[in-house]
Amino acid sequence: MKRFLRDNGLSVAFGLSFLGALVGQAIAGHADFNHRQVLGGGQPVPFWNFLTTSDFAVDVAENWQSEYLQFFLYILATVWLVQRGSPESKHPDEIGHESDEKQRVGRHATARSPNWARAGGWRTAVFSRSLCIVMGGLFLLSWLAQSIAGLSAFNAEQLSQLTDPVSWAQYVASADFWNRSLQNWQSEFLAIGSMAVFSVYLRQRGSPESKPVGTPHDTTEQSG
Repeated sequence: MKRFLRDNGLSVAFGLSFLGALVGQAIAGHADFNHRQVLGGGQPVPFWNFLTTSDFAVDVAENWQSEYLQFFLYILATVWLVQRGSPESKHPDEIGHESDEKQRVGRHATARSPNWARAGGWRTAVFSRSLCIVMGGLFLLSWLAQSIAGLSAFNAEQLSQLTDPVSWAQYVASADFWNRSLQNWQSEFLAIGSMAVFSVYLRQRGSPESKPVGTPHDTTEQSG
């Protein structure tokens, strides 16, 4: 167990942090939801009932989809775009998919390479893009979940105001949906862009997200 925790400390720590934050969001969201219920003349709902509401689901899903969109676009963009001096970027001379030899696929694969990296054909082509495929798929699924939960929450509010509910297509084209989405997207783009630029000039000793402390600012694709 001790060795497992050491070898998987990053995923374990962030997994526990995620669960803690999700529980905290549920507790705070439940309190806020019941406060609004009472102000509107309604009855408070039990905690477990709140977890099945569209209000809770849409708040969770809209954050998930923005995170997966951020990583999907960043992974894809860094194939073709570079930031000189950033450890988050490839060297400017290596823009693109790079050679089979550098990527160790096909006949250049080693005995320890993943099977699909050695297989060639469609399997290597899929495996070569599997990270973007999964991240993009998770973004689409969480985006769909957000749109469905958001539609339910939006129509509940419409009915409470004696206004006609809208269809899914109408909601996806609405200002409410895009306001929820874009307020998350802009913060993700700002954060990842700031990281790429700050890492050119600033250091964190021992972190693979930073260059070695004494490395010149214009050195690219080197971490320590």
